[in-house]
Amino acid sequence: MPASIYLDNAATSFPKPEAVYAAVDHYNRQIGVAIGRGSSRSAVEAQAIVDRCRGKVAQLLGAASADRVVFTFNGTDSLNLGIQGLLRPGDHVVTSTIEHNSVLRPLRRAERDHGVSISLVTPDSAGRIEPAEVRAAMRHDTRLIVTLHASNVTGVVQPIADIGQIAREHGAYFLLDAAQTAGHLPIDLSQIPVDLLACPGHKGLLGPLGTGILCLRPELEHSLLETRQGGTGSNSEDDWQPQSLPNKYESGNHNAPGLCGLEAALSYFDARSVQAILDEEQLLTSQLIEGLKCIDGVRIPGPPADERVGVVSCVIDGLDAHECANILDEDFGIQTRAGLHCAPGIHRLHGTCAGGGSLRFSLGVFNSQADVAAATEAIATISGGL
Repeated sequence: MPASIYLDNAATSFPKPEAVYAAVDHYNRQIGVAIGRGSSRSAVEAQAIVDRCRGKVAQLLGAASADRVVFTFNGTDSLNLGIQGLLRPGDHVVTSTIEHNSVLRPLRRAERDHGVSISLVTPDSAGRIEPAEVRAAMRHDTRLIVTLHASNVTGVVQPIADIGQIAREHGAYFLLDAAQTAGHLPIDLSQIPVDLLACPGHKGLLGPLGTGILCLRPELEHSLLETRQGGTGSNSEDDWQPQSLPNKYESGNHNAPGLCGLEAALSYFDARSVQAILDEEQLLTSQLIEGLKCIDGVRIPGPPADERVGVVSCVIDGLDAHECANILDEDFGIQTRAGLHCAPGIHRLHGTCAGGGSLRFSLGVFNSQADVAAATEAIATISGGL
């Protein structure tokens, strides 16, 4: 078996920084207590780690304060909290046809059970959401706009500043799905009109699985209902859910090992800025696209490299995407992902849905030019052998 090359970072980043493994191990072996559930030395240490983690997230993403960083269990959990916590019966939502199912499925549930109405904006041929189309879809009862920041299939980056401004003008909220951009693109919530930002901790932020983030703009807690109630380790004398942040949204025990790992992961960005990561990933993305373009029978949906994050999907004439992914893994030691990627709408847009989707390469901070060269050479070999 060849040495493994990991090119599935849009699913989860791998490998993690060494400090992440050490932090999780330290928690499991030396701390072991629940977060916010005691006053022992171990409990104090655990709480300090989570507090530092919250502060690092706020600093990295430009949140107004650390207490406006809510920890969840993944990006889907964050999106569900944002959608279900904001929407009321009869509300109207504007979103796009190319969203991840983590957005579309909660919206469909709200439509069925609570009479929420949904307007779906169709992007242009490159997958970009046109702000004019969003504006045209707005109504007097529009409460929420929710869009992805970048596609998990083609990496296309959306004009979120323009979309957010439309939400402001109409008195609506803007929920941003930053699953593919947090840690890959510079984000400063103090400078862009975003009310809620949802993302996982295990992708571009380099933390463990089982970690998620929802950042709230000031005063939003008065409109965002909690979707889970229970013990928080605070106000235990009261049988009503506390309204203070972040306790209002963090009932039950935290994923303590995961948050310890995430806190360690965020230190990676102290030595290497997100802008430097973006610059390097765009160079690799350009190399990957140009290499694939040189192979006969390979089609690459989506925009140029400088208009996407490091996610590149392709279709190879005469070869099923799943079969190609298996060959890459078994014969070349290259891990990718094939299929619809939980985002069927963008596959419909690019004509890849009926055929079962596409083969996706997604880059991370530990990938190199040699990894990209090996991937394109492997595709050339496979394609030439058809």
